[in-house]
Amino acid sequence: MAQKFLSPLMLVLLCLPVLSHARGAGGYAPLVRQVAPSVVTVLVEEKREGAAQRAVDRAAARTGERDGVNELIRRLLAGPGANSEHRGDAALGSGFIIRADGLIVTNRHVVVGARSILVKLTTGQQLPAKVVGVDAATDLALLKISASRLPVLRLGSSADVSVGDEVIAIGNPFGLGQTVTSGIVSARGRTMEDDPYIDFLQTDAAINFGNSGGPLLAGDGTVVGVTSAIFSPSGGSVGLGFAIPAEIVSSVVAELEAHGHVQRGFFGISAQPMTAAVARALGLKNLTGALVTAVDPHGPAAQSLLVGDVLLSVAGNQVTFDRLGRIAGRLKPGSVVQAKVLRDNADVTLALLIGQLPDPPEDPTLSGEQDTWVPGLELGVAKSTPDLRKAMKAEDESSGLIVTQLRPAGGGALAGLQVGDLLTHAGTKHLTEVGDIASVSKPTPKQPLLLRVIRAGSPSFVAVTGGEEK
Repeated sequence: MAQKFLSPLMLVLLCLPVLSHARGAGGYAPLVRQVAPSVVTVLVEEKREGAAQRAVDRAAARTGERDGVNELIRRLLAGPGANSEHRGDAALGSGFIIRADGLIVTNRHVVVGARSILVKLTTGQQLPAKVVGVDAATDLALLKISASRLPVLRLGSSADVSVGDEVIAIGNPFGLGQTVTSGIVSARGRTMEDDPYIDFLQTDAAINFGNSGGPLLAGDGTVVGVTSAIFSPSGGSVGLGFAIPAEIVSSVVAELEAHGHVQRGFFGISAQPMTAAVARALGLKNLTGALVTAVDPHGPAAQSLLVGDVLLSVAGNQVTFDRLGRIAGRLKPGSVVQAKVLRDNADVTLALLIGQLPDPPEDPTLSGEQDTWVPGLELGVAKSTPDLRKAMKAEDESSGLIVTQLRPAGGGALAGLQVGDLLTHAGTKHLTEVGDIASVSKPTPKQPLLLRVIRAGSPSFVAVTGGEEK
């Protein structure tokens, strides 16, 4: 519901470094000496990933058909030296210590799906970390390591800095080691596509992979924001970086520490902004309110709001389309508030139940079943889904098994199968479940197994003989 000002194709979540801050006669060195020991590197050694999704991604990368921006994000988050063909399970980010006993702030996208997390201190010490809580709406995460007497940073407020003030950011860009960059606060109150909960700080400080979750600091050493995203056509810094304001970080951290999650209100509606033509059609003199375009029949507003209502105010807050998500998010789930709507040219006051904002759907690369090994063919397979088959240009197929791994000298590999192939039939048998092929006997030149394979949208048959295909 947020105002659009950035193309979603240009917005890249990264692990960033940033440099910017009020400079004294000695430059930034005194400030850096003060704050740098509190900035850490967050190392995610293993990320969960569905075997089928990984296989499809590898096939897409091999054919050059992977979506450019999604691949850029995946490649950047994979860590320095990682190869999307072989290592999709590592990630690198930054964070900073906010409590001496090891409480650390970072970005959610750095740690989401992690099986294990290490925090590297500036002393070189590496300690295992556990996730206290994450918040998808603000892309924040709270970690805890077992330590004591650690140097801490203080969360301030973005209200303490103005456009033009110098700031610095510290992080670990590209895994090179702790790096400081500097710039100014370029703008305030920036909103991004599909993000109604944050008014970002914009900075021209250099931001690159490795800095996500690192601090943006004012001249007195207080944290005024958490670096989180950049606007870039290439994935590198072009002087358009964005940080989550510190006051939002403070409130989210308090909720995460207390409950492990953040409770946010939710209306269960879709809406659109008011235009001059729509306002005239509704008899409105001003471009005010938000026009309800859909109501979730199972949502909290199902008994109150109707499609076509113009939502004018909620709990005393005047509604605009741009503010709708923020208004909902700040209300307590389970509460009932007063709302005013324009319905059939009449002002109506009604009671509106506030629901709990649901978590976003899990990233398909972090979910899915583990693959199953087929000894007879010396390969792994996993069940496909309609979305995966669509990505493979096999949307007309009702089922199929995805090849997830191959023994180099195994029968499947020798027959020319590749990771990411979709197997739809063994002979005339339609493959639906992994059990349909898991116990197949090992083929021989005299008794080969005929497999129907779809690769890059094209079907063909392959005879698996246990040797190289003739």
